Amino acid sequence: MKVILLQDLYKKGVAGEVVDVAPGFARNYLIPRGIAVKATPGALRQAENLRKRAAIRRAEREHEFGKLAEQIEGLKLYFGVKAGDRGKLYGSVTSADIAEKLKEQLGLEIDRRRIGDRPLRELGEFAVPVRLDAGLAPQLKVIVFREGHDPREAAPAETAVAQADEGAGASEPSASAESEAGE
Repeated sequence: MKVILLQDLYKKGVAGEVVDVAPGFARNYLIPRGIAVKATPGALRQAENLRKRAAIRRAEREHEFGKLAEQIEGLKLYFGVKAGDRGKLYGSVTSADIAEKLKEQLGLEIDRRRIGDRPLRELGEFAVPVRLDAGLAPQLKVIVFREGHDPREAAPAETAVAQADEGAGASEPSASAESEAGE
């Protein structure tokens, strides 16, 4: 059965396109939900108008997804989890967990099925793709660490220790230089 799509439909076509689908799919799903209309001669004439509006909507959506991709690209998400001695997690960090954390941090509700391709089951830093649109999949950094060993808290303390060591090392030679000068 030939139908004209009123909305973009994954793996079928874009709005305004005439596609051939199974009659049951058209009758029971596409037409009742307003996703498509039967391809009649009158509807075919209106399809051109629909294509123009769909192109404008698609451009707006691509612009929005571009902004969203910029936000996601630089984002780091931290997950404190229980893990064994060898770094294997007791459980996993799933795409649903990542989606929930994205909602907390950015206020975005992204479908969990668009995030990553597998659950994370060990400690470490991972680049997780977030599929926003057909060709747009920014990488999100996910850092999985052992509970109680937050890398965000350890980094400033390590830098302070390193700076204190450098400061002590720099003052020791000057102290010996002063003692030599005094002799």
